Amino acid sequence: MAKKVAVIGAGVSGISSIKCCVDEDLEPTCFERSDDIGGLWKFTTTVCSITKRPDFSETGQWDVVTETEGKQNRAVFDAVMVCTGHFLNPHLPLEAFPGIHKFKGQILHSQEYKIPEGFQGKRILVIGLGNTGGDIAVELSRTAAQVLLSTRTGTWVLGRSADWGYPFNMMAIRRYYSFIAQVLPSRFLNWIQERKLNKRFNHEDYGLSITKGKTAKFIVNDELPNCILCGAITMKTSVMEFTETSAVFEDGTVEENIDVVIFTTGYTFSFPFFEEPLKSLCTKKIFLYKHVFPLNLERATLAIIGLLSLKGSILSGTELQARWATRVFKGLCKIPPSQNLMMEATEKEQLIKRGVIKDTSKDKLDYIAYMDDIAACIGTKPSIPLLFLKDPRLAWEVFFGPCTPYQYRLVGPGKWDGARNAILTQWDRTLKPLKTRIVPDSSKPASMSHYLKTWVAPVLLASLLLICKSSLFLKLVRDKLQDRMSPYLVSLWRG
Repeated sequence: MAKKVAVIGAGVSGISSIKCCVDEDLEPTCFERSDDIGGLWKFTTTVCSITKRPDFSETGQWDVVTETEGKQNRAVFDAVMVCTGHFLNPHLPLEAFPGIHKFKGQILHSQEYKIPEGFQGKRILVIGLGNTGGDIAVELSRTAAQVLLSTRTGTWVLGRSADWGYPFNMMAIRRYYSFIAQVLPSRFLNWIQERKLNKRFNHEDYGLSITKGKTAKFIVNDELPNCILCGAITMKTSVMEFTETSAVFEDGTVEENIDVVIFTTGYTFSFPFFEEPLKSLCTKKIFLYKHVFPLNLERATLAIIGLLSLKGSILSGTELQARWATRVFKGLCKIPPSQNLMMEATEKEQLIKRGVIKDTSKDKLDYIAYMDDIAACIGTKPSIPLLFLKDPRLAWEVFFGPCTPYQYRLVGPGKWDGARNAILTQWDRTLKPLKTRIVPDSSKPASMSHYLKTWVAPVLLASLLLICKSSLFLKLVRDKLQDRMSPYLVSLWRG
């Protein structure tokens, strides 16, 4: 008899989880608050509680209580996949802004913002510069009288297209880049990245540069620099206080006659349907094994899917999480004993509180490192050296080309026969929709990039094989480069 799995939420994580359950011959039942998949506006079914059954230590089963149109239902499930994601409860930190309660204009969170209609001719202050803040500011700048964009830290702005107009993710997320990042000092890599980003436009001139001492962050926005350049958006520092109609900023400037304040200050994630201590523990990523399994459960039958931030596609990450979780539910993949995991996490939490180590749980995870980590648990991580021996052409594209999800369908459970061809033709399929005007080919001389691709790649591969044999060599290279290159680069930058 197939195991029954409760899937909470029908967004992108929920849909992936349902598919993965079906692939593993599990029986999923999805509960969604809206009347359609992926929606968060009209509520029809609410999950009231998820509790362990009395015999949980033997069965791993859960009691799930839901409510639909005022009527409650109870059902027993062998496993639960929580797919509610990050964006559940808006974070509106009004207490951090003195005078905000005296402000007579409209105040709303970005979750309440839907369309720019209704904001015509108004002076709008957007607080917070993440992806949401940048997108809302740009959209409103087309209809509002003026948009003010306030940021505490600044940000680096990336475009959706990279060099030569290719999609940014396909150009940036590659295994050989990840390899280089392990060898070269981070200070050197950051220097290169900053020079490249400032070459597009100088972030300091546009009021976007990172405040000294703050962690660098990035947003994706093609139009923000142009809106700042033409005056449709004005960059501002942090708000110090509000009056009835104005905002006073930390640099001493005052903006009068503000009509609307939109807080793009993110969300807090919570699990109201859990009991303590599970409810509190699941909100701390340090107590989720590989960001998926709570550490305090004696049976691994509860998975948190999609509660992660990746430097890459979240869709790929949640699908791989779901593939792993469903195989754990079936007993095909194992995780370490909960007692050992809890002990390690508790010790780490104490070290963080004492300031011995840094809390990295809120940082974005490296895409390839995390995907490979989960894939290794499933048995679907591609072996690059083995691929170079068996299929050099495919290995070349896997290592030097974009790290697309097809790579995790080449081997192991869930292997897809079409994965090889999909990888080898991914550039053709990416560019085909653009080629609506065909231009006859003209003879072109070999470019420098051709020679770089021909000679640099083998050198990097040889370095990879050498470094794999000696971790001591890796440490020596890093230390030497840090000592010799960084001071020189710093002097260049200052000079």
